[in-house]
Amino acid sequence: MLKVTDLSHRVSLETDTLTILQGVNLEINRGESVAIVGRSGSGKTTLLGLLAGLDTPTEGTVELDGAMISQLGEDERAQLRSRRVGFVFQSFQLLPALTALENVMLPLELSGSTGPEAKAKELLERVGLGERLYHTPRQLSGGEQQRVAIARAFASEPAVLFADEPTGNLDNRTGHDVSDLLMTLNREQGTTLVMVTHDERLAARCGRQFSIEAGVLTEPARSAEAETGAVN
Repeated sequence: MLKVTDLSHRVSLETDTLTILQGVNLEINRGESVAIVGRSGSGKTTLLGLLAGLDTPTEGTVELDGAMISQLGEDERAQLRSRRVGFVFQSFQLLPALTALENVMLPLELSGSTGPEAKAKELLERVGLGERLYHTPRQLSGGEQQRVAIARAFASEPAVLFADEPTGNLDNRTGHDVSDLLMTLNREQGTTLVMVTHDERLAARCGRQFSIEAGVLTEPARSAEAETGAVN
């Protein structure tokens, strides 16, 4: 599903060049759940953005579901993301003027999906928000907003879901419930899940873990609670 080869990323400063990622190599199989763990400033969010085609690397290649996204133009990457990629962010990224139902319907409508309202309702019911369809984000708790965001991310049935600190703004209990939901949907829909987090307990629930420090990715270690059944 994902193949990264000799990936490096640098940014130019006024008097110097800052290396954010250096010589990253990574392969992720279809249906796997993978966590990238690192402290703030380690390069993990930059790596996630490159994997998702939100940016292009200074050196190296990123192949996503057969497409060499590191060599595509911005419009081509955007089209690929709309068809194959879902996102869950720490800050939810819901549109404040839309209801929960409308937020989940939006990507379905943009993609021309048939029956967007019925599908959005089904997804919100699956994440436990069947009674909150017509509430706007400001009328929902943080955990409920993240559930809406997860429903929206899975609405287009993405091949891969990228999650950036998905429980970072939630209390421990709510964060645990949200991580349960992510892992369940990953397993049931066969979606490849790639998340970055500083929470080692959340990372331990993924099938594989990588650590990143100063832009260097270390070898993965199998977690005690590794998910099984990934398809090569």
